[in-house]
Amino acid sequence: MMLAVQDLEVRYGGITAVRGVSIEVAEGETVLLVGANGAGKSSLINAVIGLVPASRGSVRFAGADISAMSCDGRARAGMGYSPEGRRVFATMSVADNVLSGACGRGGAAQREAWSWLCGLFPILQERADQPAGQLSGGQQQIVALARAMSSFPKLLLLDEPFLGLAPVWIAQISEAIRHMQKRGTTILVTEQMARPALSLATRGYVLRSGEIRRSGTASEIRDVALAEEYL
Repeated sequence: MMLAVQDLEVRYGGITAVRGVSIEVAEGETVLLVGANGAGKSSLINAVIGLVPASRGSVRFAGADISAMSCDGRARAGMGYSPEGRRVFATMSVADNVLSGACGRGGAAQREAWSWLCGLFPILQERADQPAGQLSGGQQQIVALARAMSSFPKLLLLDEPFLGLAPVWIAQISEAIRHMQKRGTTILVTEQMARPALSLATRGYVLRSGEIRRSGTASEIRDVALAEEYL
């Protein structure tokens, strides 16, 4: 099992954002975590990557308990992360933004990643020297996704990759995810825009008020997931 989250709880002061959540993502699988805004999706994925502490429960990655591991340690172990809201480094160039995700992998590996990503996203080459903060929202999402992909992670965590994007950018990001799937990358994606994500996922979980309310194959959770999209 690539990722196993067991009985996870995340609290912010007196508020419980995630309560008793258990999910599994097998190697090579793409799993969707869907829920309306405020359902706890970002809190869960931030606990997986180590950005927020869990008050209870465990996170296992590739068979090892990483609950006490630092965020950067989890990245070095093979997790890639594209956050909600893109969060590019606004004053850094597009190229430096992308390659910051492959920091420490060596020049040859970075050049390989850059070449491959520019093949997927020609805009990276076209805007390589431009500050990322000058790009449109859709273009920034491409940069954030490429940054997460640049280390060729074992597990790719995508938090709301389609949120607020025009159909042309949704199509490009969906195609990039399919390329990562072909490489055998395991993917966990959170979304409130369930429709495009359901076409990429093998299985899914529906999260509401910090708890898992439904799980199953993409087809089994489709109706519930689409209902959550409009809550």
